[in-house]
Amino acid sequence: MPTKWQIEGRKPPPGQCNQENDSDCCVQGKFYTTYTCSPPVSTNTRAVLTLNSFQKGGDGGGPSECDNQYHSDDTPVVALSTGWFNRRSRCHKQIKINGNGQSVLALVVDECDSTMGCDGDHDYQPPCRNNIVDASKAVWKLWVCRE
Repeated sequence: MPTKWQIEGRKPPPGQCNQENDSDCCVQGKFYTTYTCSPPVSTNTRAVLTLNSFQKGGDGGGPSECDNQYHSDDTPVVALSTGWFNRRSRCHKQIKINGNGQSVLALVVDECDSTMGCDGDHDYQPPCRNNIVDASKAVWKLWVCRE
């Protein structure tokens, strides 16, 4: 039985979990931790940068939460964990991502849901951890990282 801060994974229907960019699919019976808050934001807040497609048919699932639109993988956009997304208060704001001795600016367009997952609305993927910045390929390319 899951605790208050967990959800139980459900097996995705065939072809319903998009594993583009090495996305995980929920596992039947596995318990996944959920989060309602994220670490405090400062110029030194540590986060995990992950790769996500914001295009229609990409592993990001449905349209972006901020504008109900899809976004090109060539545009530097991000989704933030639920706590950092903060009820859309960061929608359409630029964030500065520091790493590898460089800085990149990206536009917040979506939430990486830390409270729900393992269902059709979330592409049968587990909830995000509370410290995720889910970035488009454009953000990664600005760092000259290989795909």
